[in-house]
Amino acid sequence: MTISSFAQAGTAQTGFDQAAARRAMIDSQLRTSGVNEPWILAAMAALPRENFVPEALRGAAYMDRAIPLGEGRWLAAPLVHARFLAEATPVQADRALLIGDPAGYLAALLRPLVGSLDVVEPTQAAAADGGDYTLIVIDGAVEQIPDAVAAALADNGRLVTGTVTRGVTRLAVGCKVAGEVALLPLAELGMPVLPEFAAPTRWSF
Repeated sequence: MTISSFAQAGTAQTGFDQAAARRAMIDSQLRTSGVNEPWILAAMAALPRENFVPEALRGAAYMDRAIPLGEGRWLAAPLVHARFLAEATPVQADRALLIGDPAGYLAALLRPLVGSLDVVEPTQAAAADGGDYTLIVIDGAVEQIPDAVAAALADNGRLVTGTVTRGVTRLAVGCKVAGEVALLPLAELGMPVLPEFAAPTRWSF
């Protein structure tokens, strides 16, 4: 779906009360999908999602699907970010790294929930430095985790991302133990795929 078609889909909603739309998002998308943590609901009810999409798409800001932001970037559906937060369980003791949009919706949700937050664009993820992040969140689905990202995670640190296998995206969580990061795919969950994390092409004959 293009930006213009999203704008057309949201045209009928432009006169809606955005606060009411956020409440509807909480009740109709998050609660009904099992997201009931008060701190997640409070954070997402307080943050105007419409401020993170192009003006023409504000009427579609609370739709239950990803929204195109232009230049190949997407804002994931509300449920995706709610599930990411639920699995991340951020706390003030966390030194966190988000791989995503520094000025984006997930960064704004996560920043007050952790002690410190660094954010890098997906194109810069391979240059992630440091080795003491207790939490790393990748805002999208990936085929592989770059070595630099794994190295930036502290031992016993948590990683939350999405995975993509044969076109199917899933929520995934990981933990670093003895220098290795193991990912556990959870439920299927539609989300944007990050091309910067594609696995190398393997030749077959």
